[in-house]
Amino acid sequence: MSELPVPELPILDPLAALRRAGDPGTDVYLTGTVFLDIIFTGMRSAPVRGTETWARGMGSSPGGIANMATALARLGLRTSLAAAFGDDVYGDFCWECLERDEGIDLTHSRRVRGWHSPVTVSMAYEDERTMVSHGHEAPPPEEPAPSCPPASRASIASLAQGRREEWIEHAARHGSRIFADVGWDETGRWDPADLADLEHCDAFLPNADEAMRYTRTDDPRRAARKLAERVPVAVVTMGSRGACAVDSATGESAEVPALLVDALDPTGAGDVFVAGFVTGSLAGWPLADRLAFASLTAALSVQEFGGSLSAPGWVEIAAWWQHAKSYDDQDRAALRRYAFLDDLLPCGSRRWPLRRAVPTIGFRTG
Repeated sequence: MSELPVPELPILDPLAALRRAGDPGTDVYLTGTVFLDIIFTGMRSAPVRGTETWARGMGSSPGGIANMATALARLGLRTSLAAAFGDDVYGDFCWECLERDEGIDLTHSRRVRGWHSPVTVSMAYEDERTMVSHGHEAPPPEEPAPSCPPASRASIASLAQGRREEWIEHAARHGSRIFADVGWDETGRWDPADLADLEHCDAFLPNADEAMRYTRTDDPRRAARKLAERVPVAVVTMGSRGACAVDSATGESAEVPALLVDALDPTGAGDVFVAGFVTGSLAGWPLADRLAFASLTAALSVQEFGGSLSAPGWVEIAAWWQHAKSYDDQDRAALRRYAFLDDLLPCGSRRWPLRRAVPTIGFRTG
């Protein structure tokens, strides 16, 4: 069976006006662990011990650091990922999705013989989710990130509690703008000294719980101001309350409310938010526009299955904006924050529709 032609619809290169001869070939470099995500949605409640729970929806997609890499690539940034991939079917599936379908550069990634891919099962219900993960560290070198990462406009780093990452300092020293997030501190220490690599960073983007614990504050906005004493731009995501940011270099601050959407699966929304903020930052947008755009991309992502393959592209962003201007299902005052999209959308082309998470892997055409 021959495949039908895939239509080309508009996309945008947000850095087109900034590109010059001699620029790095990579816009954003990142490294981390790729999981195979299996997502169950439409569950009425969390699984109960001793019972069987049926889900109304299911999807499979690359997860972990693949969430952010895919979101960046779909927003038109030239993205390079360094990660370890198993040589099993799951590893094949993830590699193919990222390299062939999303156009992500995997030159600095590696296949590990005899190592099975890490797996996460995510169950979404009642606006919450529960995850079960399994995996083993890849054999040495355990860290796939090269000590001398490729030249790039920006790098995205996850700060590690209790240790510095050598590659972050190297990348910053060679002109890469570092955007950092941080994971949950399982030790419960929340020691601000663990954020030592912030000295190399342009921006730090924790969630509200993380920000307040590290700063010993009880309000996300105060936490953002406190963090801005250590990093040029501090961004704090507040879930259903939106997000806030402080730019210590300019003294500017901004806050946006969350958009009203029907959430199907929240997996990866935080990663998509970071990708949206990085895109606006590299393009030189004002702080308020960057924050609004990041919130929009995250909101659109939760309406689809899967952390990586739920990330929106420019066609979906344009479709949302046209809908939002035509219908009264969003707060009109809040929508004024997105007027900058009128001058931004769209140009160029890409394949459409975007690939989405599917119930299983390994389908063949023929």
